[in-house]
Amino acid sequence: MKSLEELKLLRERLEGEVGFRLEENETAVSTYKAHVLLCGGTGCHSSGATKLAEALDKELAAQGLTKEILVVKTGCHGLCALGPIMIVHPGAVFYSMVKVEDIPEIVTKHLKGGEIVSHLVYQETVTPEGVKPLKDTDFYNKQYRVALRNCGIIDPENIEEYIGTGGYAALGKTLTEFTPDEVIQTILDSGIRGRGGAGFPTGLKWRFASGNRGGVQKYVCCNADEGDPGAFMDRSVLEGDPHVVLEAMAIAGYAIGSNQGYIYVRAEYPIAVQRLEIAIAQARENGLLGKDIFGSGFDFDIDLRLGAGAFVCGEETALMTSIEGNRGEPRTRPPFPAIKGLFEKPTILNNVETYASIPRIILNGAEWFSSMGTEKSKGTKVFALGGKIKNIGLVEVPMGTTLRTIVEEIGGGIPNGKKFKAAQTGGPSGGCIPAEHLDVPIDYDNLIAIGSMMGSGGLIVMDEDNCMVDIAKFFLEFTVDESCGKCTPCRIGTKRMYEILDKITKGNGTLEDIDKLEELAYYIKESALCGLGQTAPNPVLSTLRYFRHEYEAHVLEGKCEAKVCKDLLQFTIDESKCIGCTACARNCPVNAISGTVKQPHTIDNDKCIKCGACIEKCRFGAIERR
Repeated sequence: MKSLEELKLLRERLEGEVGFRLEENETAVSTYKAHVLLCGGTGCHSSGATKLAEALDKELAAQGLTKEILVVKTGCHGLCALGPIMIVHPGAVFYSMVKVEDIPEIVTKHLKGGEIVSHLVYQETVTPEGVKPLKDTDFYNKQYRVALRNCGIIDPENIEEYIGTGGYAALGKTLTEFTPDEVIQTILDSGIRGRGGAGFPTGLKWRFASGNRGGVQKYVCCNADEGDPGAFMDRSVLEGDPHVVLEAMAIAGYAIGSNQGYIYVRAEYPIAVQRLEIAIAQARENGLLGKDIFGSGFDFDIDLRLGAGAFVCGEETALMTSIEGNRGEPRTRPPFPAIKGLFEKPTILNNVETYASIPRIILNGAEWFSSMGTEKSKGTKVFALGGKIKNIGLVEVPMGTTLRTIVEEIGGGIPNGKKFKAAQTGGPSGGCIPAEHLDVPIDYDNLIAIGSMMGSGGLIVMDEDNCMVDIAKFFLEFTVDESCGKCTPCRIGTKRMYEILDKITKGNGTLEDIDKLEELAYYIKESALCGLGQTAPNPVLSTLRYFRHEYEAHVLEGKCEAKVCKDLLQFTIDESKCIGCTACARNCPVNAISGTVKQPHTIDNDKCIKCGACIEKCRFGAIERR
């Protein structure tokens, strides 16, 4: 693609075809009878989406519909727990948990005959008047998609589909209508803050690195490492809309005077890596990366660097050290990367979600973005909902949306009639938010004020069956394993904290241990070298702040209120309910249960390993866990 004019002509030709899938674009016309969108994200892929696609292609060919039906393999649609997912346009009919054996019926009845297969449709979309679009369901109607705009809509392996939704128009506008300083000012005025965790103003970071354009080599880096347990926001953007990151990085390169970008993505994300490789090759082939982009004289290219999965490499200086080919360890700051970063040159680093918002800010203006969110936290935020929640998946909401709205309305609430207990935001670097703060508007400052943090956007929901001491132990164990070991507070301090927590969960702790744990947490926060160590104590401090009584119950009563910590459990058999069927005794792996047929049995708790096999096998509810 040699010129901006060619891009505009191509987009005009394509936008009707792709717009056919966008429900708000009612005037779009398609040359196909229907479009079938198959989710190709990691979640649906692991549920069998690949076999589903193969079966669909074969069935369409067998019924002579190949030229009438366009099958599009997309990225994540959001409702990950319902995969494999298939959406049919027109009408946005949502089929969930589709099996290979369902394909002939869907093709014959719906795609050929025009009759919706109601028993396979996601039941929340079914109304007495018919099937309503997915956008009108509880999961979607309070979302506003900016970073996820194209995910689940376009084929991420086809650059023309990205162009058909306005892709690379922001880059063209940047190179032909903006000076570099005007780009930076637009990003500053939008109020966007880094979505990787710390929330530093993106425009300010770009401005720090913008001096001496053309006089020194500079770099634009993308953090696609995303190592938080339960987080999959960045991965989903890369899988569903990789070109948006390439376009944004090119815009950033123009703004600061850089001609080279690097995307650091973990090798554990094979689908994301593959789609990035395809996207980079397509962008180069079309002149959207490389030399003299749009004839503007601006050169910019991007290379991938694969990480081995070290959580510490999400920290910016450790990430750059890894790109350089060295062991991923953080560096002392200052100097900051904007002055001395990758290969000791000025460097900016943003995460995937941050970049995904940049093209829309350029096209729609700073005021459009800053009109969303709160006073100090503008725009939208993507969250990966997980844990004890009905609608596990990916959501994007305006900043300032309450946790209650996300959990109860978008997330569908807690399954099995259980009560909400807490939500963990920010992964191992964040904290637990209790029920008393369900109505706090979620933004950077509010979360910090209540002892948590935004992080990259993982949001794990917990119910009454979760032990908060055990949760703190889980996250700290992760941090201990992921510590690079460079500084003593993190290497040794987190290990000591974990040992104290382990002691408490085994019923051997004291009140002095709780005090020591809290004191040690504050020392580590103040003295660790990088963000990983400085935030590692957060899960402990937040659970101590809101659930100290659970720590004290473990210590003073030898009791785990949630009945999770095995060493504190006691299994008993209710004689009035036990009929002596021997099922529990026959399935006990350590022969801890004794008794004769048709007589009540007993459990020897000295032998019992608390595996729970007896409870699973008892059909009469005679075994209790205390």
